[in-house]
Formats: sequence, C-alpha cells, structure tokens
Amino acid sequence: MAPMVVSASIGVLGPLVVKLGRLLAGEYGRLKGVRKEILALNLELSTMHAAVQKYAMLEDPDIQVKQWISMVRELAYDIEDHIDKFIHRLGNSGRHGGFKESFRRIALSLKTLGSRHGISGQIEELKARIKHVKDLKNSYRLDDVSCSTYNHKSVDPRLSALFAEEAHLVGVEGPRDDLVKWMVDEGKNTTRKHRCVLSIVGFGGLGKTTLANQVYRKIEGDFDCRAFVSVSQKPDIKRIMKDVISQMSCKDGSIEGTTDNWDERRSITKLRELLKDKRYLIIIDDIWSTQAWNNVQCAFPENNYSSRIIITTRISDVAKSCCSCTTDRTYNIEALSDLHARELFFKRIFGSADGCPDMLKEVSDKILNKCGGLPLAIISISALLANKCTVKEEWEKVKRSIGHALEKHQTLEGMSTILSLSYNDLPPNLKTCLLYLSVFPEDCVISKNSLLRRWIAEGFVSEERGRSQYEVAESYFYELINKSMVQPVGQVSYDGKVRACKVHDMMLEIIISKSAEDNFVTVVGEGRTSLSNRHRVIRRLSVQYSDNKLALALENEDLSHVRSLIVTAPGCIKHLPNLAKFEALRVLDFQGLDGLEQYDMNSVEKLFQLKYLSLMNTNISRLPLGIVMLSDLETLDFRGTFVEELPDGFGQLTKLQHLLAEKRTKIPSGIGNMSNLRVISNINATMSPADALEDLGNLTYLSELSVYLNYGGYDFGSKCGGLDAYRMHEEKLLSSLHKLIGSCKLRSLSIYSSDSYSLKFLESWSMPSALQMFHMGTDYYFPNIPKWISPALTSLSSLNINLIELTEDGLRTLGELPALLDLVLTLETGANKFTVQGIGFPSLKHLKICSGQGTYFVKGAMPKLEYLGLVFLPVGRNCGFYIGLAHLPCLKVVKIGFPPGCGTKPEFISATAAIKEEVHAHTNHPRFGIFYNWFNDMEMSKRATR
Repeated sequence: MAPMVVSASIGVLGPLVVKLGRLLAGEYGRLKGVRKEILALNLELSTMHAAVQKYAMLEDPDIQVKQWISMVRELAYDIEDHIDKFIHRLGNSGRHGGFKESFRRIALSLKTLGSRHGISGQIEELKARIKHVKDLKNSYRLDDVSCSTYNHKSVDPRLSALFAEEAHLVGVEGPRDDLVKWMVDEGKNTTRKHRCVLSIVGFGGLGKTTLANQVYRKIEGDFDCRAFVSVSQKPDIKRIMKDVISQMSCKDGSIEGTTDNWDERRSITKLRELLKDKRYLIIIDDIWSTQAWNNVQCAFPENNYSSRIIITTRISDVAKSCCSCTTDRTYNIEALSDLHARELFFKRIFGSADGCPDMLKEVSDKILNKCGGLPLAIISISALLANKCTVKEEWEKVKRSIGHALEKHQTLEGMSTILSLSYNDLPPNLKTCLLYLSVFPEDCVISKNSLLRRWIAEGFVSEERGRSQYEVAESYFYELINKSMVQPVGQVSYDGKVRACKVHDMMLEIIISKSAEDNFVTVVGEGRTSLSNRHRVIRRLSVQYSDNKLALALENEDLSHVRSLIVTAPGCIKHLPNLAKFEALRVLDFQGLDGLEQYDMNSVEKLFQLKYLSLMNTNISRLPLGIVMLSDLETLDFRGTFVEELPDGFGQLTKLQHLLAEKRTKIPSGIGNMSNLRVISNINATMSPADALEDLGNLTYLSELSVYLNYGGYDFGSKCGGLDAYRMHEEKLLSSLHKLIGSCKLRSLSIYSSDSYSLKFLESWSMPSALQMFHMGTDYYFPNIPKWISPALTSLSSLNINLIELTEDGLRTLGELPALLDLVLTLETGANKFTVQGIGFPSLKHLKICSGQGTYFVKGAMPKLEYLGLVFLPVGRNCGFYIGLAHLPCLKVVKIGFPPGCGTKPEFISATAAIKEEVHAHTNHPRFGIFYNWFNDMEMSKRATR
C-alpha cells in the first residue's frame, strides 16, 4: 500500500491561521485582553502549521508523526468552532455602523454575556490543549524520527506493463495500429524529416505504458537506436541519461563502465553526440512536469532523420507542452469499452470471454461497472477473484469490500500504489478540495458551480491578488481535471469550460480511504461506515443510505461538530436527526430528496454558520421562516421547487451572493439592500412588487441575471391590474436593466417568457458593451436583428435570439460580432434554405439553428465552427438535403432534429440518411446525433446532477 501523505491537516490549519489574523486586524482584536489571547493562539498555531507542512513533505511519515498530526487537526477544528461561536455571541457587531458603533455593541454584548471571563476561560482551555500537543511533539522527538520505518524499496508496479504478452492484452489493437500508422506515415513523408513527439495522456491505470510499449515493439526495427526509460515524480536526470546510453545499440565500446562518474551535462553532451546522425526511437514514460520534459528532451537532437519520441503522462498540460510542433500529436487514451472490459475480466478468471457461469454474471456486471473500464482495476480485481471460490456470495463480498481491499490486500497493492501516486503529487490545497469529493456517491455527476461554492463555504479557498474566491476555486477545479484526478462530463461549453465532472469509482475508493484516515468525511451507506465502531468526532457527514438502525446510531452521535451534511439516499430524510443537533454546519445539501416537505426545518435558524443551502429539486412549496436569520448565508438554491414567495425579512441576508430560485418566485421586497448578490436565477418579474423590480437596479455587483416574464400565463389582467400594470412592471425592469448596464458589472442576461407579447419592450433596449451572454427563451420573435446588436458589442460571446426572419444585412451584423463563440438562432419563417455565405463569424465555435427549411454553408463560412445543431422541416423538399458540411473545416459534432408532427417518416429517413452521408464523408469524421427535443437538449446540456 502506498504511504498515506499528510493532506487535510494543512487544509484545516491554513484557513484558521488566516481567520485569526483577520480577527487581530478587526475590531475584535482591539478588545482589551481578547487581543492578547488571540495573538497567543495565532502564534502557536502558525508554528504548528509550519511543522505539519514539513511533515507533509515526507514520503512515508512515521506512525507517531501521523498520530501527532491527527491531534493537531482535531485541535484546529475545535479552535475554529470556538472562534466562530465567540464571534456569533458578540452578535456580528461589525455589520452595521462605524467602528465606534461596532465597539459599543461589542462591549454591550460582553457585559450581557457576563463579561469576558467566560470567553477567556474557553481560550485558556484551548491553550492548555495546545501546550499538551506541543509537549507531545517534543517528548516523542518527532523531528528526529526517520521519515520511514522500513528500508525496503517497493517494486515499480508498472514493470508488468513492459513485459505484457500481446496475446493477453484486450482492446489495445485499435489504438496501437492507429498510432503505428501515424508514426510510420510521418516517417515516409520525404518533405518532413524532423523529429516528432507523440504524447499519450490519461488517468493512472488506463494502460498508457502498455500502449506505448506495444507501439514501440511494432516499429522498433525501423530505427538505428532505441530506448525505454521511466522519469517518475522525482526525476534523476543523471540516472535517466545513463539508462538511455546503456540501451543504445549505436554506442561505441569506449563508453562501457565509464558513465558512473559523469554529471548531467556530460551525459547529455555524449548522448547528443551518439544520436546526431542516427534515427532514434525513445519512450519517456511517466512524466509529471514540464520542467522534467525540458530537462530530458534537450538530450535528443533534431537531426532530420525522422526520429520519434513517445511520452506518457497523466497531466494534460505536460502532454501539450511536449507537443510544441504542429506535426506532433497528443493522444488521449480512453477506458475500455464494455465489450473489451468483459472480455479482459473473464479471460483473466476463466480463460475465455464466455466462461463465466450464469449465476455470477449479475455480480460480475456490478464489479465491472465499478472498474469503469480501467484495465489496471480489471486485471487486479480479476486476480483477486481468481483465488476465490466461484460462489456468488464470495463475489458479492469482494464487490462490497473493494475499498477496504485496496488498503489491505496484497493483490490490489499495485493498483492502489499507482492511483495514489496522482494523489500524492497534489499540493495541499488541491488534496483538501479532492478529499471533499468523497461526500458524493458513486457515479454522481457533480455540477462545477455547485462544487466551487461548497469549497468556498467550507473555507478551502481564499482570495488571491487580482482574483476572487470563485476564480481561485475554478482554477483548482481545472487543475484537478488537468491532473486526471476528476473526469469532465458532458459537452464542453462554447468557451471551453467544463460544466460538470465525476470521479472514477476506483479513484473514489482511494479518496474515501484517505478521507477516512484524515477524519475528513464520514460516509454512511451500505458497506461503507458503521457508526457504532467510530471513536472520532464527525466533521463532515454524507448520508448515502439509512434505515432504523443507522437512524438510531445517528441520534446517539455528537453531531455538533459536523460542518457539511449531504443527504443523497432516497427516503432517508425521515431518519435524519433534527437540524438543531448540527449547530456547526457550513454546508447543507438536501438536493433531490423525496419527502423533504414533511421534515421539520424550523431549527434552521440555529445554523448560524451556514453558508451554502441547497433544496433543489424537492417538493417544498415554501422556505422555512428561520432562513432570514442565517446572516452568513452565501448560496441559496431552490430551483425545481414550488416556492413562489420568500419569507418576510429576506432582504436582511446581506451576505447572500447566489440566489438560485424558481420561475414562480417573486422578487423579495428589500432586495436592494442585498448588495453582495452576484447571481440571481429564475426570478419572476411579472408577479413581483413594482418596488422590488426597481430595487434590482441597486445591485451594483450583479453579474448574472435570469428573469421570467409572462403577461398571459398567470392571468395578470384580472389579478394584477391589467395591461397598464404590466407595462409599469416593464418600465421598472427596463429602468433597472439600464442601471445595471451603467454599473458595467452585468455579464449575463437571460429573459424567458411563454407568450408572444412579453419581450416587445426589449426592441428599444440598449445592450451594455460589457455583456458577454444574452439569451431569450420565449415565444416572442424580434422582426429582425435589433439595432442594439452591433460590432460595438466587443465582449458578447454567447447569443440566443428569436427572429421572424434573418436578412443578409442581419446575417452580416451577426458575422461582425468579434467575440461571438456561441449562437442559437430560431427563425419563425423562411421559404428557402438559410444560406451562410463566407463572411464574418471569425470566432464562432457553436451554432444551433432552427430555420424551417434548412441551412446551407458556402465555402469559407464559419472557419472555426466545431459544433452544429440543425432543426428544420423536411416537408416538400425536392432539392435534396445537402448542407455543405465539407465547407466547415473544424467540424467535430453534428446534430439534427425535426419538429414533432412535421413531415412523414420516409422524409425523415431520407433527410437523416443524406446528412449522415455528408458527415461520414467529412475529413474530421465528426460525431453525429439527433435532437429528440430541441429545447430540452439545450437545457439539459446546462445541468448536472449535483
């Protein structure tokens, strides 16, 4: 088993030290006596933080070191809880008024609480614990303890990949032959004889080394010299150069036995001399950094002999940096298909792909699903099962205990080591963020935005110079993807951003194991955790299964230190203890829970530290009244509910940044006071009070607004004063939009309606030049391109608009938008084909058109287009279905659709076949699909499960 490197402890201590520093700099630090105590805590914890950082660098910490770090971690949690309670008891006095008023309120609060003596007593108790932990470190002499209690060196588990017999491999033939063909064809090109690099990149255990070795074996005879070397996480350049030289068949005899005393410079110089007039083939396996590549690649000269270098890496940025020339190639290795996974699994156990007994097929499918097409996982678990009796119950036990077996069973040690390498390579902040993913169940699709807001609420992310917390959190997210720790899910958006991710089941088992060791997350679910066997405080709780027994165990637990509560198990809300027991919560997620409306949420007001609350996709029709007492709340998500009105006093949630509502929800009175709001989603403007609409304009930091208007759908005429009242609402909304334009903060505006009248007022609107996205989801159609759309909109990158018709002038206007990447056009009329000439659209990558009679692209049109979605009517088409896809050189995806009820089945079949023929003839071989519902397809692409 790979060593467990310290991780979460640093993630706890770092933010706490920052928090204490802020207290010292604020009004609390000016209170006599309190400042001295906080300063003492800060100094001691800063010293401990430095010690933990030092121990985190050890590859194999001593068991006493691990125990001491565990004590520091739990101490840090408790100190932060006490500090937060201290601030809360003083009433968050700094929120209103100047310093003198704040100081007066603090002093009054202290007198009311019975002076500072009680608080000082709590701090004294914490200081005593700190002293005890500090004394233990000294008495155990931890700084003198060796970083490893064993002197053995483990065998590199990747060695087996180098000597794998081709007959035992499955699913490698296609990728191997593709890459061999590319390598050979490039070599035959008489005009290009320079060195080429192939980068094979992917998640640990996917078979990168195996694939590289198979390519190597197929083509090695075509080269004068060849070598296969491994770089690994801590590259020894001298050893690597010596290894390459020793494998060179072109070296002269004078080198034998002389390389031991050479330094890096001499080794590189000699290797370049050996290769200067030779055609060479080098595999550089397992590169972890761009710097390592720069240090190694300088030894391989560009000699115009069609030499080849193959590198393998888990990190996308490294793969790209290795392929700096246009003729180089990056290959993203994929998991095995279901067919190949089953073949490999059953061949390893039963000797043939069809040798599995019927009684084991169901459990085999479950095990294979957990392996997720990862060859290393399939090989390792099949080796474990090969030594088990072919009895269903035995295999079920293995399925349930795979996570435990990763830690304990020698058969799976190699896989655990390889997967842990990626984790161990992460910096402490990314380890903390990755461990948090253990709160999600297997196969869960995780929304990026939701995840980033949770990280922020938990205190894992701090602002950096020139970057907001959200921007820093987003950089963490993409770094985890870059390092292949999490997998992007769904179509990448027009701006290259990922909307959601998931964690491979095997990596999730590693994360859960490390999370349990660090007491980071407690997962309650079938086969996961038995609460009765725990002896540690629960810090984060993920309830993925519950019954009466687990409910009783939870009731008997001390839940007062739980920081995150995520409940995902269907029907388990009835077993959940009262919210009053979870007084330290920062994150509360009830998303998608059935029966939540029957759960007593009246105690939510006691969760004074709550920053993130999700009630999304539940059946609730009202929010608990106590929610207005959550003064630190930053994110409130109740999309997909039946909530129409917000509680009185909602406007006092002045720290709220993300209000994610439902299109029935009225804008609350007093919203103008919520100056920290950045995102408002799905608010109903039509049914809201007019003064609330006017208040929207005061939200000067608002960057994203999504509003719903509907004159007819809610019987506005009889309920709200008729057309005159509706027009007053329009005027108020338009006035607020103009104010938001003036603030230059508004970046995204979406306006939805379900009638053909509601958005007519937008014809006279002026779009802000800083706006990046404008979407309209409605039955209203502009007569033509509005005047406010012009080349002056230099930031507009995404546009969704409905038009009665699109003229050549209108098309030219759209084509002149310099930053436009994503365009969705819905046209009401059009008797002829919609033709896109070779003009404009210099940046467009995504295009969706619902054009009635189809679309045709002329050569030169949309030179960067990658995604094309078309909806049209095939009725009465006598001129064929040719679209001109060959004129779109960067095309990667084509999707088509037909409105329901339009046309006959033969017409649909004919149109689909014709377009498929164009797709297959395209040199890029783009993916092809069919829209079954135009609007649902657009909407679903924006959503993630959690």
